[in-house]
Amino acid sequence: MLAHKQTAGRGSRGRNWQAPQGNLNLSILLRPTLPAAQAGFYSLLAGIVAAEAIETFFAPPTMLKWPNDILLGGAKLAGVLIDAAPNGQKLDWLVIGIGMNLRSAPEIAGRATTSLAAHGVTLAPLDITNAILAGFSRWHGADVQAIHDAWLRRAHPLGTPLEVKSAHSHQTGTFAGLSPSGELLLQSNNRIHQISTGDVMLGLA
Repeated sequence: MLAHKQTAGRGSRGRNWQAPQGNLNLSILLRPTLPAAQAGFYSLLAGIVAAEAIETFFAPPTMLKWPNDILLGGAKLAGVLIDAAPNGQKLDWLVIGIGMNLRSAPEIAGRATTSLAAHGVTLAPLDITNAILAGFSRWHGADVQAIHDAWLRRAHPLGTPLEVKSAHSHQTGTFAGLSPSGELLLQSNNRIHQISTGDVMLGLA
């Protein structure tokens, strides 16, 4: 489903979200075959697909930030939100939501944001939607190791300082990669911590 604008959208961790006309507000319904425990890989895959789609129209490379942000020039250009319903050990359905700042970028306190228009690129939501759908078709049937490796190739380098905030913790350290199941690995105090949820900021350790 492609919405022209959002006035009462839902962002990560239940945040309210608005998106003006001209930006991308896309939801894709899937009936996946992966186990429910591997649903998080769809967030990683959506980031890969969105980055590839952007680079179809715009040459400068994007960067992925765990778990669901696409950055351009260090600023947030797009984000991914996953909603799923398990059925036993499988998934009954999964919805991938992708928001992308095509025409304008929202102001978010403490975070840099950008749009493709700010880089001189004019792109219609339908055009980037078609590129994203084509990307999911290309990646259909890919195993989790391929997704894991492709995401790391597009991520910030190993050793990048990170700050991770969640409802119950605040950790700093450096990026140590992804676990086999797609969680963030944070090196801190000579230990590797496996992070399954949280807000990640770069360069603050």
